[in-house]
Amino acid sequence: MSDDSRPSPAGVLPQAGTRIAAVIPAAGRGVRLGPGAPKALRTLNGTPMLIHAVRAMAASRAVSLVVVVAPPDGAAEVKSLLDAHALPGGTPGGSWGRTDFVVVPGGDTRQQSVKLGLDALPPEYEIVLVHDAARPLVPVDTVDAVIEAVREGAPAVVPALPLADTVKEVEPAATPGEPEPVVATPERARLRAVQTPQGFDRATLVRAHETVTDNVTDDASMVEQLGLGVVVVPGHEEAFKVTRPLDLVLAEAVLARRRLNDGF
Repeated sequence: MSDDSRPSPAGVLPQAGTRIAAVIPAAGRGVRLGPGAPKALRTLNGTPMLIHAVRAMAASRAVSLVVVVAPPDGAAEVKSLLDAHALPGGTPGGSWGRTDFVVVPGGDTRQQSVKLGLDALPPEYEIVLVHDAARPLVPVDTVDAVIEAVREGAPAVVPALPLADTVKEVEPAATPGEPEPVVATPERARLRAVQTPQGFDRATLVRAHETVTDNVTDDASMVEQLGLGVVVVPGHEEAFKVTRPLDLVLAEAVLARRRLNDGF
């Protein structure tokens, strides 16, 4: 691991009585990456993206449980995959060292899959992270920053980066490829590109999933619709989402740089 990815120091252990879990929805097909295996099972440096994502959550000393939400017909395959990549000290079908994991079948949509992951959490878990399997390289410092902000009282926290490009609001064309008229130019300084993991007070996230069904872009937007505050902490450039073939090339380059920096 690189400095950004090594396990958290003792100073960020969870407060007494607070248990933290991560839910990773990995039931999508990832059509933009082309035909083949589901996106979460595509490999980076020979290891499925899902395994990288689970390891990123387990790298935080605060996270004691990871719930992986598999494709509806692929839970057994995903469980076998996790067993095959277990970390030292783990047990087949149960844990990676200090972090336990469970696999549950997902739903037809990401929202349904996250809800099924929440339903699988034991009652003692009070803070929940929701992390995209397609963001396999998020550094542990980012994970811990999200957790700390929730522990300090925020009901919902998202990591995010300032935008490098000017953004235009347009009137979408009726036919793809046609010119689109610009409607407005939002003030870039007020905009952020949101990443994951997003962190939540569990009761808040459960209530959001029970009551919000429209205009859902991410889990934090559901909390916004409850009228509750969402705060932003700094994201990281390596927490990008692997969506297109070029993203796979970039992710491989990041892993190569990490190996070079760590001398192996």
